[in-house]
Amino acid sequence: MDRNVVTATVLIAIIMVVWLMWLTPPPPPVDGPVDAPAQENVTGQNSDPGQTAGQDSAAERRTADRESEIREAPQRVGSVIRVADGDSLVTPARGRAEQRFRVENDLYTAVLSSHGGTFTSFELGEFTIAGSERPVQLVDTTKAGALGLIFTSPASRIYDTRALHFDSSRRDTLIRVSGAGETLTFTTRIAGGQVRYVYTFRPDTYEVGLRVELDAPETFVTPQGYELAWNGGIPFTEKNIESSSAQSGAYARSGGEVEAVQVASDPYGEKTLNGAVDWVAVKSKYFTVAIMPQATTRGADLIGERFGDVSQTYLRHDYVASLRMPLPDAGGVAGGGHDFTMYMGPMEVRRISRYNVDLYDMVDYGWDFFEVITRPLAKFVFTPVFDFMARFVPNYGLVIILLSLLIKLVLSPLTKSSFRSMAKMKELQPRMEAIKEKYPDDPTKQQQAMMKMYKETGVNPLGGCLPMLLQYPIIIALWQFLPQAIEIRQQGFLWAADLSAPDVILQLPFTIPFFGDFVAGFTLLMGISMVFQMKIQMASTPSNAQAKIFTYVMPVMLFVIFNRLASGLSLYYLCYNVLTALQQRLINRQIAAESEAAKAAGDGVGAAGASSGNKAPRKSRFKKAAPLSKTGKTKRSYLSSSKKRK
Repeated sequence: MDRNVVTATVLIAIIMVVWLMWLTPPPPPVDGPVDAPAQENVTGQNSDPGQTAGQDSAAERRTADRESEIREAPQRVGSVIRVADGDSLVTPARGRAEQRFRVENDLYTAVLSSHGGTFTSFELGEFTIAGSERPVQLVDTTKAGALGLIFTSPASRIYDTRALHFDSSRRDTLIRVSGAGETLTFTTRIAGGQVRYVYTFRPDTYEVGLRVELDAPETFVTPQGYELAWNGGIPFTEKNIESSSAQSGAYARSGGEVEAVQVASDPYGEKTLNGAVDWVAVKSKYFTVAIMPQATTRGADLIGERFGDVSQTYLRHDYVASLRMPLPDAGGVAGGGHDFTMYMGPMEVRRISRYNVDLYDMVDYGWDFFEVITRPLAKFVFTPVFDFMARFVPNYGLVIILLSLLIKLVLSPLTKSSFRSMAKMKELQPRMEAIKEKYPDDPTKQQQAMMKMYKETGVNPLGGCLPMLLQYPIIIALWQFLPQAIEIRQQGFLWAADLSAPDVILQLPFTIPFFGDFVAGFTLLMGISMVFQMKIQMASTPSNAQAKIFTYVMPVMLFVIFNRLASGLSLYYLCYNVLTALQQRLINRQIAAESEAAKAAGDGVGAAGASSGNKAPRKSRFKKAAPLSKTGKTKRSYLSSSKKRK
């Protein structure tokens, strides 16, 4: 391995480490009067119960108030839901009997309430929370419903329909969706008009239709229109809260660009968009709720707030994603309405790509510098190939192995060119050392002599480096794609129970910084395979003491980095390293065979020339040619010509 290859690989490794550290959100400070250590110090003073009783109770009250504040805070984010007593314009939900409707299809179970005419639960039947049997929940159940219509009255009072009571014409509270689908209508009276929600549910789909109708809106809404808001983020579903936190947020698409508000690093975020908006959404690592309007919007608002941090059990990300809508055109009737399409389900490309509004662009593929390459590769290459192979292969572990084989075949010409170029560089190693010895104190002459040697031999010093660098965008794209591919979530292979999480084979009694408190199986095998692969590579490439040390340093670095990542990613690199080692062995044998054949062919030509009376001089007879005379002939050739003349 020459110096250029080592330098390029080190730079890529540094980029990967910095990237990983950048993706890891720093622990944010926790607001509040008392932190956990302070609380332990106060409550732990037991030497004098009489003196500490008041301190203990005060600390407990502050802690209880803090936890209560954390639980109630998301209720206050984004909108006002309370209705003033004596407000005759509306029918408040407070004090009215609540009626809940349970809607079931083959994919989910939804619960809607007459208090707000909104979702209070939306559970996905095919997905469970990591480490439990509970289904994935898309609604923040600590809030007063998820969907709300917010508007300002002509009297400048702000209303949120989640605080209002709605009536429904249906009396059957259990609705099983089949055939052509089912509808559920909620209506509430406001001043001289009405607000009506019409939900449409269909079988075998995560899509929910929503129509918002306003009757006589001029009696209770200002001309600016209203907001349709989804309140609350999607509760975390994975064991790795740090990763889940970094990949959740509120999103909107406007002007062909996806805008986001995320609070993994900052405790609060807010963004306002004006004009036409294609959709708004909230997303966790693997699931999303997206609202797509069928009418032109006035804009959108995204709000995010974090309560707690990754080290605390009450960590919560609260988001509000709202569409600003104009008043609907009545169309010559008593009222008008707007239609919306809601997708409430997993981030599966084959499902969300049907809407043709780039919902999958919510998935983060790293810095903008890399994303220009990694996103198209993941979106248009890996995802379709991954989905296609999964239709015929029963296990996603086998799909990953086949994917590594396919990518290795595609990259084989580049890899072969790189290996051959490095082999040629090794052949030139003695000449390179001779040049360094000849000009030990003159780097300029060294460089000139090197360039002359490269030109004479036709060797490109970057020939082994460039093909390797061209492979890194694919590696980085896979690094981002596999851990976020919901297809491998909770899919087992061999000893790994979940390919989207680390495959822990050894639990450590302590925690190592940047590594964790466990050892992952596929990651360990990946590091070992890299050591063997680099040893095989060094056998046919220029090497030095630094390269030999690097043979062990690089695998250890990647082992530390990959230990906490998805086991499916480590499985891919394990297979890729094994295939690369096999390819290297085959190329080494091929190069050795070519060298032997060329040597044999050269010896054969010399022997054939001697037996046929060829007058060409034989190398074995004369070790050194005689010096040239002024006429350009050697003495031996001059004497030979004289004898002929005689």
